[in-house]
Amino acid sequence: MIHYHGGPLGCSDDASARILSGRHAFVSYANTSQLSLVKEVCQSYAIDNGAFSIWRKGKVIDFDEFYAFVEIARSPAMDFFVIPDVIGGTETEQDRLLEDCPLDDGAPVWHTNESLERLGLLARSYYRVCIGSGPGLDPNSSEWWMRINQAFDRICDREGRPACRVHLLRGLRPEIFRNIPLASADSTMVATSMRESNSNSWTGSYRPISYHARGAVLIDRIESFQSPSIWKRKPIQTEFMLWEQNEQSVYI
Repeated sequence: MIHYHGGPLGCSDDASARILSGRHAFVSYANTSQLSLVKEVCQSYAIDNGAFSIWRKGKVIDFDEFYAFVEIARSPAMDFFVIPDVIGGTETEQDRLLEDCPLDDGAPVWHTNESLERLGLLARSYYRVCIGSGPGLDPNSSEWWMRINQAFDRICDREGRPACRVHLLRGLRPEIFRNIPLASADSTMVATSMRESNSNSWTGSYRPISYHARGAVLIDRIESFQSPSIWKRKPIQTEFMLWEQNEQSVYI
């Protein structure tokens, strides 16, 4: 599994370069300030469409400008980009954006509130599919795990192998990705911690005093865990089993 670390990191370019050297980065279209640094020091990187951050600011993505940026951002180290999606949009709106995508190396987003039928179609049609949490489904909640169980039952064969490479958006919490056969996941946990001025967020006997040490410790903690190679259902509390009555999971 590839651990993609989102930025920008809240420190100097020199410290950021030391922290990200040899790592994998996730560059958001909503903030591309460290793209040139990432291209120079990282093993590889991916481009996020920035839809969530842009949506939170009350703005919309200019798709022509986004795809132009993807072309500028390209290098041999770029793994993929996330095709633009509509936050809270309908499946028809999401599919229209996929049809309008002019590039062939993008990864679509399936949101956990969307149908399993759409997920199965995406898994058959794309080399890589991103999973994002839909409205009202908080990652690592019982409801969220129920939906993830249904999703991976749908796209995995009888041996537990996914039909495509799966990337979990905002998914670098070890308690989550250690239970799912992912190809990759991303999060801004390291960048967020770097920007925090409250040192009380660091507990224990060892508190890193430098930006470089703080980032290195966080990344090492995250990357010390890996995803499993095959899918095994995660037990869910019985009160949430009613979800399965709505959609029957089948193999694609």
